[in-house]
Amino acid sequence: MIAALKGFAQQLVPVNGIRINAVTGGSGPPILLLHGWPETWWEWRHVMPLLAGHFSVVAIDLRGAGFSDCPQGGYDKATMARDAHEVMVALGHERYALCGHDIGGMVAVPQAVLYREAVTHLAVLDVPLPGWTGWEATTARLWHFGFHNNRDLPERLIHGREYDYVSTFMAERFYDHSSFDPANIEVYARAMALPGRTRGGMEWYRALAADHAAALAYKKQPLEMPVLGLGGDQRFGAQMVPMLKEFATNVTGGSIARCSHYVADERPDEVAAALIAFVKAK
Repeated sequence: MIAALKGFAQQLVPVNGIRINAVTGGSGPPILLLHGWPETWWEWRHVMPLLAGHFSVVAIDLRGAGFSDCPQGGYDKATMARDAHEVMVALGHERYALCGHDIGGMVAVPQAVLYREAVTHLAVLDVPLPGWTGWEATTARLWHFGFHNNRDLPERLIHGREYDYVSTFMAERFYDHSSFDPANIEVYARAMALPGRTRGGMEWYRALAADHAAALAYKKQPLEMPVLGLGGDQRFGAQMVPMLKEFATNVTGGSIARCSHYVADERPDEVAAALIAFVKAK
């Protein structure tokens, strides 16, 4: 199953020694969307058409996911941030707004730190961030962080059971199960079953200890661009603004009501409206 979205085009963009799958559409100031685990760019399928009337929208598959390449290394979030930034430059966008969810949020923060002159606005959706003072205590309670960190074991157990794992994993993190469409879960499961993609996703987690150490250094020079933190009220919504204030000086946001982790799936209208208001605000 190849996911496609009317009015948007896909292309493989050569950057940073690999190829990144980018999906583009709309017109106006550019905005880049970074997905989380276990999803792909398809996470933004409901949000992208809503943004396209206001922005030139770019959504990518992170390295190790979807139709992007899955190299042996480079899964630290600074390298993944370079991938994403170089996609935007290759597409002609020297300055752009940036939004990341879940692991995509963990990429978006170093991207904003490393490319401060390029990132005009930063939005981070429902994720604990490496470098946050609550990082160790929070991630210790999240079973999948430990499981995914095991070398080779997750790949062997998930192989051939991608749909079972993805559907169960995501169901635990939905509040509104009317948003839980098996056809979309199939998109993610088939993407994960492509060669190397399960390992690629696991490598995102295996790099987190190094990412945490790097992020502690990022906090020494706080971000000055506008920052938006949003999350589901049933997940990380209440923590997003105080967490991001450890990294940035100009933070707004809060919780999305009746929503858990997968905010773009459950509440795309609210996510799109928040992004439009945030980026367009003077």
